[in-house]
Amino acid sequence: MRIHKSIGAAILCAGLFMAACTTVAEPETAEAQVPKAYLIAEIEVVNPEPYKEYVAAAGPIVAAYGGKYLVRGGANEALEGAPPAGRMVVVEFPSMAEAKRFYDSPEYTDVRQGRIENAISRFILVEGPAP
Repeated sequence: MRIHKSIGAAILCAGLFMAACTTVAEPETAEAQVPKAYLIAEIEVVNPEPYKEYVAAAGPIVAAYGGKYLVRGGANEALEGAPPAGRMVVVEFPSMAEAKRFYDSPEYTDVRQGRIENAISRFILVEGPAP
């Protein structure tokens, strides 16, 4: 009886050891497999004072939709082709779908008019590389 208990204990310990040493790869989440998206904007401000209201209002909406400013104005230089007409803005979003949700959202639709009325802009949405 004692031998059987020892064998049983040894088998149990071996099983626990094997289970502890075996790693199971966690499946990647769908979110991790989706490429990020980048909203690239070229903005020539024609009415600076009212445009400031747009900038202040747009920032929190961008953040609410998972956006993160990578470039927001600052110096720029054309290395090839025509120079930008004004300031450049680059916003990173978790996905193309999330960037479109931001752009079409009721919150941004209300604010966007402030940009349209006070600047000449070009917005381009670009999908980043596959993760």
